[in-house]
Amino acid sequence: MVLFGCDFSSAPTARKPIVVAAGELADGNRVVLAGLQRFSTLGAWGEWLCATPAWTGGFDFPFSLPRELVEHLGWPVQWEPLMAHYASLSRAEIRETFAAFCAARPVGGKFAHRATDGPAGSSPSMKWVNPPVAYMLHAGVPHLLAAGARIPGLHAGPGADRIALEAYPGLLARELIGRRSYKSDELPKQTPERLAARTDLLAALEAGTTRLGLRLGVTAPQRAELLGDARGDDIDAVLCLVQAAWALQHVQSPGHGHGLPRDFDPLEGWIVTA
Repeated sequence: MVLFGCDFSSAPTARKPIVVAAGELADGNRVVLAGLQRFSTLGAWGEWLCATPAWTGGFDFPFSLPRELVEHLGWPVQWEPLMAHYASLSRAEIRETFAAFCAARPVGGKFAHRATDGPAGSSPSMKWVNPPVAYMLHAGVPHLLAAGARIPGLHAGPGADRIALEAYPGLLARELIGRRSYKSDELPKQTPERLAARTDLLAALEAGTTRLGLRLGVTAPQRAELLGDARGDDIDAVLCLVQAAWALQHVQSPGHGHGLPRDFDPLEGWIVTA
């Protein structure tokens, strides 16, 4: 079984690929990084998901939309029909629909939120810019379904060999280094201060100074690779890997398993470890 974390892009390129950090649990509480894989197209990433026979993955994109938004729009209130409807829309239709929803709401409350956004500190999954997580949902979930993934609490799937969990690297990063910025896609902002933050973040992961009780194991070349990626995609994939490893440790927990709360909304989903 492959264990991995995925830093996702809704429009990957060779310059900004989807990054998958694969690893394994060892000695009970150690997550050993096996390596990084990069996918420059959604198709190649989706083919890899389908070709890998058994996996548990933590994915850095939202798996659903806020119930408040869905009910307001009159969209299906069951997860599978909702995802089918959402996949049928174009990005332009999504943007126009969500922009109209926000325009009718007061300043300070433009976006609807899922219940998990509060404890996770995540962006609302209906945002279409900065970051465009609405498009990430639109691009990512169909590939999970095509791979036959089971999404605990949302989708049973055809089997139990592929488990998809919604992860969020920012949640774990903030626990370890606060709100220090450790990455940027813009070259002028790839500063020594952000490198220092990545260095502290990786050191904290290796030391296991996290409530998840896990230590990251990396080689010296892997450490250099993670620190050298100023965009932070590599280390974000590793953060998702650690969250997926924690979920794997708690696969037999009550309710939906994988450490997920018993009573989260089966339309909205939940971010693992939140």
